[in-house]
Amino acid sequence: MVRKCKSVKVGNLSLDGEKIYIQSMLNIPAEDINSSVAQAVELEQAGCEIIRAAIPDKNAVKLIPAIKKEISIPLVADIHFDYKLAIEAVQAGVDKIRINPGNIGGMDNVKAVASVCKLKGIPIRIGVNSGSLEKELLAEYGAPTPEALVKSALNHAKMLEYADFDDIVISIKSSDVKTMISAYRMLAKKCDYPLHLGVTEAGTERMGIIKSAVGIGSLLLDGIGETIRVSLTDNPVKEIYAAKDILKAIGRGNGVKIVSCPTCGRTKIDLISLAKKVEKCTKDIDKDITVAVMGCVVNGPGEAKEADIGIAGGNGKAVLFKKGEKLYTVNEKNALNALLDEIEKL
Repeated sequence: MVRKCKSVKVGNLSLDGEKIYIQSMLNIPAEDINSSVAQAVELEQAGCEIIRAAIPDKNAVKLIPAIKKEISIPLVADIHFDYKLAIEAVQAGVDKIRINPGNIGGMDNVKAVASVCKLKGIPIRIGVNSGSLEKELLAEYGAPTPEALVKSALNHAKMLEYADFDDIVISIKSSDVKTMISAYRMLAKKCDYPLHLGVTEAGTERMGIIKSAVGIGSLLLDGIGETIRVSLTDNPVKEIYAAKDILKAIGRGNGVKIVSCPTCGRTKIDLISLAKKVEKCTKDIDKDITVAVMGCVVNGPGEAKEADIGIAGGNGKAVLFKKGEKLYTVNEKNALNALLDEIEKL
C-alpha cells in the first residue's frame, strides 16, 4: 500500500507517491564548474532524475545556471548555515532547496527563505542527519534515536509552517540502517509530507549498496518514500544503477530484470561470466522484461518459465527459451549474441 502524501512539485516532477524518483549528488569541488556540469550531464544520461549540488559559498551559486543550461532534470541546491545563499540559489534558478531551518540564523532568516521560495514556487527539503542532530535533542534522548530524529524533523517543519510555507520534503537519514528504518516509519505516521529516503554515509560500493537496499527497500515495500538516494563513497553514477536495481527488486522500476541461478555441479558452461556479460549489456535497455540466465537445461526453462526470454547452459551449448518454451540451441560461444538478438526482438 502506497502512503498518501501531499503532492510537492520539484521542477516538472510531482512527488506524490505515484512514481519513485532517483536522486544523486555531484561530488566534484564546487569551484570546478566545467567538471560539475559534465558530471551532471553524465548522471542524467545514467538515469538520475533529480540532481543535488552543494553550494558552500557565493561563488558556487554560478554552478546553478551553468548546470541548468545543460540538463533537463531538476537541480537541488544544498545549503548549510547561510540563508542568503538559499535566497541567491532560488534567484539563480534552482528547482529545490535543501536546508535545516534551525541552522540558518533564526525565524527572520527562515521567513526570508520561505518567502522567496513561495514566490518562485520552489520547495524546501528539510535534511535531518543523525550526525548533526541538535545538541538539546542529543541531551534529551542521549543519542540520535529514531524519536530524536523525528522530533528534529517536525520541529524544523513547524518553523517553515509558521512562516506560512508547506511545500516541504523531509529526509531523516542515519548511517545505522535500523535507526533509519524506524525513524522513517515513525515520521510517515506523523506527517503527510513527501519523504526522501537514504542511508547516509552508507560506505563504499559493496556495503553501501547492501545497507541502502535493506534500508530503502524495506521502507519502499511499506509504501513509504517518494524519492531515494543510494549514498556511496564512489562515482555517483554507481548510485544511479544501484537505485535502479533496488526499484527493480521491489517491482517499482523499469528496465531489464535478470534472474540467474547460483550454479551447481550440473553446470557445464561458464555461467558466471555469461551472467555478468548479460547484466552489463542490458543495463541501459529500457524494456520492462525479465531475462533468465540458467546453468542447465534440466531446471532452466522450468524454474525460469516466467521469464520473457532466457538461456540455459548445457555441455558447451545453450538453449534459448521464451516463457518456458524452448526456441533453439546454439554453441556456448554464440550464447550471448543469440540472447541479445532475442531481446532485441521483444
